[in-house]
Amino acid sequence: MQNKIKKIKILSVTIFIAAILFLLLFLFINRSPSGASKKETAEQNGKLILGFSQIGSESAWRTRNTQSIFEAAAENDIQIIFDDAQQKQENQLKAIRSFIVYQVDVIAFVPIVEDGWDNVLTEAKEAGIPVILVDRQINADPSLYAGFLGEDGLEEGRRAARFLLNKCRNRSGTISIYEMSGTENSSVVRDRARGFREVISTDPKFQIIHSEDGDFLRSRGKEIAENLITSSHKKNGLYFEGQKIDAVYSHNDSMTLGMLDSIENYGVYTKDTIIISVDAEQKSIDALKAGKLNCVVECNPNLGPMLMELVKQIAEGKAIPRVTYNSETFFTENDDFSTYEPRGY
Repeated sequence: MQNKIKKIKILSVTIFIAAILFLLLFLFINRSPSGASKKETAEQNGKLILGFSQIGSESAWRTRNTQSIFEAAAENDIQIIFDDAQQKQENQLKAIRSFIVYQVDVIAFVPIVEDGWDNVLTEAKEAGIPVILVDRQINADPSLYAGFLGEDGLEEGRRAARFLLNKCRNRSGTISIYEMSGTENSSVVRDRARGFREVISTDPKFQIIHSEDGDFLRSRGKEIAENLITSSHKKNGLYFEGQKIDAVYSHNDSMTLGMLDSIENYGVYTKDTIIISVDAEQKSIDALKAGKLNCVVECNPNLGPMLMELVKQIAEGKAIPRVTYNSETFFTENDDFSTYEPRGY
């Protein structure tokens, strides 16, 4: 009798252990896909797999840019393995190498800076994985990537400058321009600066008196403006080293909005200061309507649909254009604001 009870206990323990092992196996097989398991799941479903590295979420523009890509991927039944580089190039290099290990079908990334990509792109090419640059361009052998999708930074700079020239066409004397530049060594900064200078150079009265790196951050725009205000001790405008600033050319809305924060906090009068921004986030359009800005050049973040079309073309073995620009416009103080639709970001 005791032996029978003992056998029953052993059997019960065995069944219990087997049940636990089965449960663990079930959870392992059905875990939330990440890394290699994402690839396995996507392959089983016949989906294309896109490895996408974003530089971060430093602005409403950048957040919308990421959302657009995820939305378009879902609509096209494309699986995304996503990485947020948190504004660090080394994080992007690691992410791209992980995409190569996972053997994704296509890699797309927003390069933080222009240089330092040759080695990792060579690794992707050797692995047979095509790469698409998004939003920003790089200095590298063109054969290492399939193409670029994004904005025309040169034209954005030209649009900003054309507005300024037209705005000041009847003014005499020097027009002193203060430039708030974006992240150093990024292609978009180079292009927006070059396009702007290309146009203003046609009239010698337009002079850039200083260019300051604001890293595309609202906090830096606020800091830059605060330094200008506190160093001049004047409330009748913005000054740089004693010279009044006639116009501000800001490379993005986040820095511009930060500058407006400081202007408001210190009660500085800037109605006679021409302020031009780039991006066209909703908050900058609101500032334009309120008379705090004079011109906003659009940089369209909605790249998702176009990116997915390029991904599908590559997957079909087709070549894609070397450069694909998104459609963009600009907004000015002279527009009919009643026609504006909500930006959505």
